[in-house]
Amino acid sequence: MEFEGKAHKFGDYINTDYIISGRYKFGITDPLELSKHIMEDIRPGFYDEIEQSDFIVAGRDFGCGSSREQAPLVIKTAGISAVIAKSFARIFYRNCINLGVFVIECNTDRIGQGDKLILDIDNNKLKNKTKDIEIPINFIPELVKKFLLVEGVIKYYKRNKGLRL
Repeated sequence: MEFEGKAHKFGDYINTDYIISGRYKFGITDPLELSKHIMEDIRPGFYDEIEQSDFIVAGRDFGCGSSREQAPLVIKTAGISAVIAKSFARIFYRNCINLGVFVIECNTDRIGQGDKLILDIDNNKLKNKTKDIEIPINFIPELVKKFLLVEGVIKYYKRNKGLRL
């Protein structure tokens, strides 16, 4: 499976309140309406910049802060195909897998704002088409890929009547 889109670059330590501000987390229950406020406090109008299958690219510890699932939910609902970062907060990372949001760890230094990327999940490869380079990504375990490809752990469990491999 491949995803192709442009990179939306952010820095280090993007916390979950930057992803979706706390002022919206409990007042808006519709995921589509909530996703319209993605990254609003650090990049106003970001939702309008996103095209289906685009990528969020960041530095270290993406998703730090609270462990609420609204953060990965708005990323998924906004049409982002994957979050690519140097590292992730562990609870955020797990929430992404639970909800079926691809989280890719790699060195993001050679990815710039607006670069065209191709993520090849089957072969664990990331290509920056703009710079014509391949960037090694951390290995994605097969079971995690299975969870992600069916949009999360719960859907996988229901489809397979358990956590069978």
